[in-house]
Amino acid sequence: MFTGFFYDLRKAGVPVSLKEYLALMEAMQAGIAGYAVEDFYYLSRAILVKDERNLDKFDRVFATVFKGLEGPAAIGAEELTARIPEEWLRKLAEKFLTDEEKAQIEALGGWDKLMETLAQRLAEQKDRHQGGNKWIGTAGTSPFGAYGYNPEGVRIGQDGSRHRRAVKVWDKREFRNLDDSVELGTRNIKVALRRLRKFARQGAADVLDLPDTISSTARNAGWLDIKMVPERHNAVKVLLFLDIGGSMDDHIRLCEELFSAARGEFKHLEYYYFHNCVYEGVWKDNRRRHVERLSTFDVINTYGPDYKLVFVGDASMSPYEITQPGGSVEHFNEEAGIVWMRRLLDKYPHSIWLNPSDERYWTYTQSIGIFQKIMEGRMYPLTLAGLDAGMRELMR
Repeated sequence: MFTGFFYDLRKAGVPVSLKEYLALMEAMQAGIAGYAVEDFYYLSRAILVKDERNLDKFDRVFATVFKGLEGPAAIGAEELTARIPEEWLRKLAEKFLTDEEKAQIEALGGWDKLMETLAQRLAEQKDRHQGGNKWIGTAGTSPFGAYGYNPEGVRIGQDGSRHRRAVKVWDKREFRNLDDSVELGTRNIKVALRRLRKFARQGAADVLDLPDTISSTARNAGWLDIKMVPERHNAVKVLLFLDIGGSMDDHIRLCEELFSAARGEFKHLEYYYFHNCVYEGVWKDNRRRHVERLSTFDVINTYGPDYKLVFVGDASMSPYEITQPGGSVEHFNEEAGIVWMRRLLDKYPHSIWLNPSDERYWTYTQSIGIFQKIMEGRMYPLTLAGLDAGMRELMR
């Protein structure tokens, strides 16, 4: 079993050597781990894992080898049967189209035309409609309504995004705050964030300086001369802007891990939420974002240019939300999002954008390309390699 454990670790990419394996066997023969699986887990991890980045790989292999976890192949087909909830059956009435059918549906042709047509339909329509291609309704191909499809439209009365095609959402949506106390499933994020470190001693002298105390005592003919220094802290200041809601719901877990790691790594961390693009207001609490918004101007004037600015978001939205006044999906913004982005970047020259979506598909989303130009190429994937590159950029 132990030999198989050794080879499984190597297959998983954990760089264990024969010397470390033999050290583990010697520790087992000496009875250090006793007879508890948990004791053996900590012993083997201490001997075999030399880099925090390999802890997750080790945990997965250990769970498979010693805890009897079964993969998907071990689940019988009879165990996969279940009663289909009634609300799922109701969803069958929604409009689902093939790629060929979607290609045949044309957009109205731009932001101004879309808003003008919506005003006309609101004035003319008197009854509920379903399955059509013109009126405000459901399960159709009209640009306005819910549970249908149109390449560019206004979503009205739908509880969540399906095709990610709406340029404006006519509903009040509730977002939840990211949890900064989430137990990290991986330490990789913290390891990458540690590149963003610049230590300094500030505040009251309340920590014993042992080397200076020894030297001073020796110079004082043996009479004790205690020396104190301020505690050593990471002096880097970080301003974190987190996109929340909509398509970002797909990345909540990853963003919570990043948020939790950042709260633990940086003493000087300020964070704010926004949705899709930063406009004139941001907020601290998603439950009260409609009533307790903070002026983006106030944020810019509060924190100095020595802060490192980090945006976190998938940058996936209608291009109008970035380039047009009134383009926000949730309110009428008097100034385009690109104007506010440039104000922030002018104030904070050390800035990056972390994107949790798959980098392979960035070129297929027009809004991501716009943000990459705004950020002058400083957009990085929210992966270990991307975080490492982003932290290096911020430390330039």
